[in-house]
Amino acid sequence: MQRESMEEGLLTGSYGLPNETKPSRNGAGGGDSLTDNLTMASLPATSSLTPVLFLSTFVSVCGSLSYGCAIGYSSPAKTGIMEDLGLSLPAYSLFGSIMTIGGMVGAILSGKIADLIGRKRDALWLDIGRLSIGIGIGMICYVVPVYIAEITPKSHRGSFSTSNQLMVTSGCALTFLIGTFIPWRTLAVIGVIPCVVQMIGLFFVPESPRWLAKSGREKEFEASLKCLRGEDSDISEEAADIRDYMETLERQTKARFLELFQRRYANSLIVGGGLMLLQQLGGSSAITYYAGSIFEEAGIPSSLGLQVLSLIQIPTSILGIFLMDRSGRRPLLLVSASGMCFACFLQGLSFCLKELPNLQALTPFLELTGIVASGITFTIGMGGIPWTIMSEAQAGSLVILVNWTTAWISTYSFNYMMEWSSAGTFFVLAGIAGLTVVFVAKLVPETKGRTLEEIQASMTRFM
Repeated sequence: MQRESMEEGLLTGSYGLPNETKPSRNGAGGGDSLTDNLTMASLPATSSLTPVLFLSTFVSVCGSLSYGCAIGYSSPAKTGIMEDLGLSLPAYSLFGSIMTIGGMVGAILSGKIADLIGRKRDALWLDIGRLSIGIGIGMICYVVPVYIAEITPKSHRGSFSTSNQLMVTSGCALTFLIGTFIPWRTLAVIGVIPCVVQMIGLFFVPESPRWLAKSGREKEFEASLKCLRGEDSDISEEAADIRDYMETLERQTKARFLELFQRRYANSLIVGGGLMLLQQLGGSSAITYYAGSIFEEAGIPSSLGLQVLSLIQIPTSILGIFLMDRSGRRPLLLVSASGMCFACFLQGLSFCLKELPNLQALTPFLELTGIVASGITFTIGMGGIPWTIMSEAQAGSLVILVNWTTAWISTYSFNYMMEWSSAGTFFVLAGIAGLTVVFVAKLVPETKGRTLEEIQASMTRFM
């Protein structure tokens, strides 16, 4: 994949040198802008759906299912691991959060590795295993959506791309549900299954045509595109557009990464990085990682709470996919962040009432209501849309690194914050969700149905 070389041009909306034009394929000069050529190249010309396309998408999102299983694992497994291995709270906080450190490493390496190879002690070993999972999913959350976008026809790209987030949610919900019935060691083994399916499936799916074109493997490039679009399809126009695209990217590799931090690019970085920062500071990963202990703190059996959460996650995720292309990204983000603000306030209030003898009976009800509301509102908006906007604005590895770094801060500190004040923790999270509402209202543009040029223009409107 060409992600590292395209990182700057697509993030900034300037795909080549300023004011540069590119001759059209018929030899005429300057008739089409370079961005027009790139927009055409980034969207396949045909709309055919083939079994190979479905198989390729399924195999790629098996990694996302594994990612979801890893996210949800630490919550139902917490009690068993701490009791069986005698882990202290700091030791378990390290275990729970160390996956995000691996994610940082994976985010840093993902672009280079994808560009090179293509798309496709008990406590100590426990930590090493989770760190390794983090490195793997740090790459997966980068490579999978890009691979799907590169192989999918233009008219179906949205629905195929959203399958990535659906599988993440499904993996998390599945782990929440079955983790209440089976030991933590067995639960870990189950999480291996989608990885094995993906490893086997990768032998039967084609490489990304764009990466093959970039690597100069012309025959394989055409064969891959033909395989994905169908043997009877005409791929000549799409193939020519991709070749134009790759030629421009080769020139783009000469630009320097530090140029991204110039003033004219600041808003693109603020929007992409800001959404990821606020997503994680709002406690999304921390609440998911430690949902079981939150329920227990509120006097709710963790098994009951996790089962309720697992039952609402998948339908809510499907609802979010349905709404995204109808109501738009920005309105959903505003609704989602507002709902999370209310939900976290409700959770904070429930822990306040726990200290009042006459009202402490309300704590379990309010906490369950709050965490379910938080799960619903997060899933329909803040869970997946920041990744969608990142893909549309092409913020790349840099924004993913921001996400994983903030996730580590959030997940490692969460247990300590809960020891400091359970109510205070959720009031802080409510405040961050409120700040997210303001951030989206002031800075985030609507990207639904817009070209890359229009998106970038709206992101740089005040520069």
